[in-house]
Amino acid sequence: MTTRKTTDEGSEVAGLLLAAGGGRRLGGRPKALLTHRGRPLVEHAVRVLREGGCTRVHVVLGARSDEVRARAFLPDCVLVDNPGWEQGMGSSLRAGLDSLAGTGAGAALVSLVDQPGIGPEAVARVLQAHTGQESLVSAAYRGVRGHPVLFGAAHWAGIAASATGDRGARAYLKEHTPQITLVECGDVARPFDIDTEADLAHLE
Repeated sequence: MTTRKTTDEGSEVAGLLLAAGGGRRLGGRPKALLTHRGRPLVEHAVRVLREGGCTRVHVVLGARSDEVRARAFLPDCVLVDNPGWEQGMGSSLRAGLDSLAGTGAGAALVSLVDQPGIGPEAVARVLQAHTGQESLVSAAYRGVRGHPVLFGAAHWAGIAASATGDRGARAYLKEHTPQITLVECGDVARPFDIDTEADLAHLE
């Protein structure tokens, strides 16, 4: 299953996992610490990135980050603290992209901790569509853009400048729609979010 992918210039595609949310609609339970297959959900999300082909993985933490560090086994990950996590996903995306500056990574493959239905197959497909630092690639589900999303390094500054609130990179991607390569993943992944108590039924 594992596919290793680098840019034409030899720089890598890093996995960037956004895992800072506090689970407001889940009674304040951070999503990173939800139990999935007997372990914290953040461990599953990291494993998906690695099995999909990302050798470097940066994980953005926020809510109860000390507890996440203590309970989750995240070897060889770069753990990035986002003190502004309550401002929304945009702040975590900015923190994650900033952490990749100077690492040699030529692109970031961004995934969300609360989407356990998206596995390594979808990650590998998006990774395979990467061609260089100008790349913008997104998984699609029945033609609708979803996660994971790959941002070539040439786009990082623009994405960081526009990432506010819970919109993440949405505004930037809307402006650059013609440049986005959509990769259909609906046959190998389910893009549901774990947002409410009812959604906990998706966890195993």
